[in-house]
Amino acid sequence: MREITYLEAVREAMVQEMRVNNDVFLMGEDIGIYGGPFGLTKGMIEEFGPERVRNTPISESALTGSAVGAALMGMRPIVELQFSDFITVAMDNIVNQAAKIRYMFGGKGKVPIVVRTPSGSGVGFAAQHSQSLEAWFTHVPGLKVVQPSTPYDAKGLFRAAIEDDNPVLFYEHKLLYGLKGEVPEESYSIPLGKADVKREGSDITIVATSIMVQRALEAAKLLEAQGISVEVVDPRTLFPLDEETIVNSVKKTGRVIVVYEAVKRGGFGAEIASLIAESEAFDYLDAPIIRLGGAAVPIPYNTILEQKAVPQIDDIVKAAQSILNKVTV
Repeated sequence: MREITYLEAVREAMVQEMRVNNDVFLMGEDIGIYGGPFGLTKGMIEEFGPERVRNTPISESALTGSAVGAALMGMRPIVELQFSDFITVAMDNIVNQAAKIRYMFGGKGKVPIVVRTPSGSGVGFAAQHSQSLEAWFTHVPGLKVVQPSTPYDAKGLFRAAIEDDNPVLFYEHKLLYGLKGEVPEESYSIPLGKADVKREGSDITIVATSIMVQRALEAAKLLEAQGISVEVVDPRTLFPLDEETIVNSVKKTGRVIVVYEAVKRGGFGAEIASLIAESEAFDYLDAPIIRLGGAAVPIPYNTILEQKAVPQIDDIVKAAQSILNKVTV
């Protein structure tokens, strides 16, 4: 099978859906000729024209509000926010409007919006362009939250997000844009709410999200050389969350580490830890649950400090050794 990058996979999903569904269109800042800050939409305006690849003023509130209106009129807008940090400017339209309308009007109004946005640290963009804020939106009924970790998942989950009649927040990690992987040329859909076991193992379950899936897989290779078998579970969507796959994995291994980039305090890892503690998997635990998350600091500009602010491969290895009582973290 051919290999393409994560960035190309997202773009291909959009292009294929726009070719078969005239209701799908893009909105965002500099997404036309410029192609967006990461070049993801480059070339799309030439194929679909300015009516379906719509450059907007620099106003995240205005473009998300416009998308809510368009969705209520039967369209399926895809909104690009240049950096996920800017979602704070659009909070009212996402949290108080898009998330509520279908419920408040008894299902008569649908809001099929996809808000796709680059998130995370690792490229030196500092505190206002490097955050991981996805946990905020899992708290809001009516919103769905997606975090693909591979090119294959990115393409399949994006189509599912477009097809969904609810607002979906689609988080693309900047460091994953260049990641290559096997992706079918034809269009396909991965159901929202279905986790993927990226690697099977028997000693420890690592539940990881987004870029941390790739770091967990690298850590698992190092740990394998030490005789430690790691299972890596990627939820892929934070809501809906595939609780069954997580619980079954923990029942098999008896130990679990939850790894995520966002600030550990109040992060989604606490939700996964609680899920395990409240499930039948609790009786299978042979060690306390470990959470590895980001430090409670704004993401630094300095490269070394930036790396210190979020979990790295070595941190995951040490946590795995710790949970087996081999070293102290």
